Amino acid sequence: MAIMGGTAACTTACTPASILFQMGLDCAAGRTGTADLVSAHKWFNLAAMKGNTEAARYRKEISGEMTAADIATAQRLAREWLRLQ
Repeated sequence: MAIMGGTAACTTACTPASILFQMGLDCAAGRTGTADLVSAHKWFNLAAMKGNTEAARYRKEISGEMTAADIATAQRLAREWLRLQ
């Protein structure tokens, strides 16, 4: 998602923490299909990095339902998302 204006471009790196948090909620609740805790963890992690304390709490909560491998995958996906921005 890019927002173009004149010669400046704003990628999803400009996405507010509240939007990232909502994406995590959507994934955790399965609002777009089957619940996906790996994706939810990724979005909560990204929102928490932007200062959303509620996202950090939700990330911790769902971590209890995930394997270590799932958490590692979610963290890798978050790093990859940041790298692509």
